[in-house]
Amino acid sequence: MPNIFRNLPSVNQLLEHPRLKEVIENVNHRVVVDGVRTFLDDLREQVSVAKEEISIPTPQELADRIADWLETEEQPALQPVINATGVILHTGLGRAPLASVATKAVATVAAGYASVEVDLRDGQRGQRIRAVERLLCELTGAEAAAVVNNNAAATMLTLSALAKGQEVIVSRGQLIEIGGSYRLPDVMECSGARLREVGTTNKTHGFDYSNAINDETGALMRVHPSNFEVVGFTQSVSTRELAKIAAPHNLPVIDDIGSGALIDFSKYGLTDEPVASDSIRDGADIALFSGDKLIGGPQCGIIVGKKKYIERILRDPLMRAMRVGKMTLAALSATLQLYRNVDQAEQSVPILQMLSMPLENVKLRAEKIATQLASNVKLQDVVAMEDHSMLGGGSLPTQRIATWCVSFAAAEESINSIADSMRKLTPPVFGRVNKDRMLLDMRTVRPSEDLALVDAMLAIGSASPE
Repeated sequence: MPNIFRNLPSVNQLLEHPRLKEVIENVNHRVVVDGVRTFLDDLREQVSVAKEEISIPTPQELADRIADWLETEEQPALQPVINATGVILHTGLGRAPLASVATKAVATVAAGYASVEVDLRDGQRGQRIRAVERLLCELTGAEAAAVVNNNAAATMLTLSALAKGQEVIVSRGQLIEIGGSYRLPDVMECSGARLREVGTTNKTHGFDYSNAINDETGALMRVHPSNFEVVGFTQSVSTRELAKIAAPHNLPVIDDIGSGALIDFSKYGLTDEPVASDSIRDGADIALFSGDKLIGGPQCGIIVGKKKYIERILRDPLMRAMRVGKMTLAALSATLQLYRNVDQAEQSVPILQMLSMPLENVKLRAEKIATQLASNVKLQDVVAMEDHSMLGGGSLPTQRIATWCVSFAAAEESINSIADSMRKLTPPVFGRVNKDRMLLDMRTVRPSEDLALVDAMLAIGSASPE
């Protein structure tokens, strides 16, 4: 065994090979040296524990293997991808893509200093929320607003500020759990508020809330179920009715509308998704929703409502831990400005573009790309077919959107092998598998990505994507 180890080249010898010299130029000398040492140590370990004799690669083979490994390891984990899954708000792929004006706004403030907490009118220090508060109030009808890093944070912060140490009354049918093990009862416990469940899983009445109110009550809360629906023999209490119940007791009504929307999505055939302005109009003292879902902005949690409650939220110690930075504020402000004109938003906000794209346009793109991909010998039976997309992001789970896909089977490998190859393309491509066929849903592929999609898919089999 020691003789085998003597056959291994030294680190310096390997570093003289052209492939590794190239990696050093593209990466970093120290990183490559550490990588070579790690690779050799792993190889020695494999040889030591092997029950049979292992053939040691030549120095050239070792250099090539190490170079391939380092180039793979140095690829950034966060890369732009093509979303052909048909899930518009795909959590694993970053949910909503930003409008171009939003990405430009981010680039502008990220490149230098910005007036994050300085009032340019008088030079005094101010609240960073001022960058977007006026727009949020204008679009929702609220008196004031706050922004934190996501809607879970918005919920926890609001409960902490308005009801710590007190009971918060919630319907049993709204004690939700969503992706990432977010559970409302757990969030409430962390906030310091105490959960008071009322009603049953499928039916909760106004008197359930009224009967539960006592001296320990801090707030009444309504939660949109987001990623599930209870159908059949059901009953729930509206925000308007809840506000009437709370008013005589001077209790705040917190309305967590989840994904949130600034416009009515029924125009796209999607119903029952709450609109933030409706929540405020119906009497919610505080409305909570996401910025990176139906609004199509950056990841954040938005809190709008009455000024006296927003001021308490802004003073809560958790606010500093959950606040957002200048890039989020810039992207959110640019996105919100688009909603001042719904037609402009529909033309500029990517998720609205996807939803409003005529089905005939989606079909024509699918047919064209299917024709182009038919030449790839790794794919067979490449056709355009009608199917359904989904909104995703925990929104409207039972409602589907008509679409057209490029559908194909694998010529030789399994369809899962094709999916694996697609993830290693440049750019990576994500589709969905259905009955041993891959579907590339063209509703979630932006028209500007069509050429890149074709070029990437044609590369499967013609050359190693790695």
